[in-house]
Amino acid sequence: MSDFLYDVGIIGGGPAGSTMASYLAQAGLSCVVLEAEHFPRPHVGESLVPATTPVLREIGALEKVEKVGFPRKYGAAWTAAVDDSIPQLGFRGLHSGFRLADIRFSERDQPEVHQDHTYHVDRGRFDELLLEHASELGAVVRQGARVQRVDLDGESKRITYRDGSTEKSVRARMVVDASGRGTCLGRQLKLKEPDPVFNQYAIHTWFEDLDRQAVSGTEDRADYIFIHFLPLTDTWVWQIPITDTITSVGVVTQKSRFKEAAADDLEAFFWDSIDSRPELGRALRSARRLRSFKSEGDYSYAMRELCGDGWLLVGDAARFVDPIFSSGVSVALNSARLAARDIIAAHGAGDFTRQRFAAYEGKLRKAVRNWYEFISIYYRLNILFTAFVQDPRYRVDVLKMLQGDVYDAEEPAALGKMREVLREVESDPQHLWHRHLGSLRATAPATGV
Repeated sequence: MSDFLYDVGIIGGGPAGSTMASYLAQAGLSCVVLEAEHFPRPHVGESLVPATTPVLREIGALEKVEKVGFPRKYGAAWTAAVDDSIPQLGFRGLHSGFRLADIRFSERDQPEVHQDHTYHVDRGRFDELLLEHASELGAVVRQGARVQRVDLDGESKRITYRDGSTEKSVRARMVVDASGRGTCLGRQLKLKEPDPVFNQYAIHTWFEDLDRQAVSGTEDRADYIFIHFLPLTDTWVWQIPITDTITSVGVVTQKSRFKEAAADDLEAFFWDSIDSRPELGRALRSARRLRSFKSEGDYSYAMRELCGDGWLLVGDAARFVDPIFSSGVSVALNSARLAARDIIAAHGAGDFTRQRFAAYEGKLRKAVRNWYEFISIYYRLNILFTAFVQDPRYRVDVLKMLQGDVYDAEEPAALGKMREVLREVESDPQHLWHRHLGSLRATAPATGV
């Protein structure tokens, strides 16, 4: 039996769904959020980039996030087990050779960002805060509501969900899929396409009392997010502060490698990977593991369409590439921000047809295309990233991408130059960097990017 007709029905109460609900409620639209889980619940994607700050401020949640006391994130660092003897080929500023690259967000003024930090967050607490905030603004929130199907025919869309053992439904003029990697509408409409380059797998957990300073080498970087590239094919480790004493650590690798290495034993695979960098292995074994190992798959995919008459996709439900540059929550919040503008305008015009959301789709595809190629180049030749991020000629341009400032500008100039250098290395087997090429090829973006 159907109940109230809402302006917008939102599938999923994670950061994309709750941010969308906050924008719509602020604008006076009636909306309902149907979330399958009961919050709080654990989730990966714990490190934010500065592009999330303007969104949190606009929906009125930034002060709440600050008050929680999440660790402040001032920058990021990347390490590699690479010999300093790698030829520098005229790149400048390689103060630590190719073993370490780091950035501080305050090095570049970012539009609409008026603080020098973002946050590392416990996603259980962060996501719950955003969902409660949407409810306080007037959105109707139903947890434990697992959506089964969506009837998109007609002006009134019916969303059918299960609440325990009971089947229920709501009607809405517009449906937003913010269901994350579950991709509710993507699966129903058969829009989802596996990424031709990335097929990632992650194993992660939390540790207590990891000596971050020993790993970082300096006290001023101890609370950065660290990405440790391993001397294993297409494999890296994230290190993210969750509290003063708790650190999230995860190993990301290609699914094919995971399958080849006794994937039924997550713990053994995790430690075998970590021990390829002995200093990481020693530091982590001196810490205490707090959670069981958990795996995440299906990291990379695209959608052939992002919107249609009376529906659209946001956040991970629209696209996810790889977590290496902490882009997930930023894409979630900013896609909701962009889409909300179009939905509010469509509501004012009384027209929810596909063409009303063209601006949203174009901006999101362009932004994610930049992320996609940036990440692809990193995997194909990670020393190229290290060279560019430390070279004063390119550093600010690379920093702009790392800040998540990719939604309103054209392609960053450094990205084109990186592509040019990579082509030179790939085409010349005698090139001094040729032997450092990874196995993932930086091809043209996938269909649906």
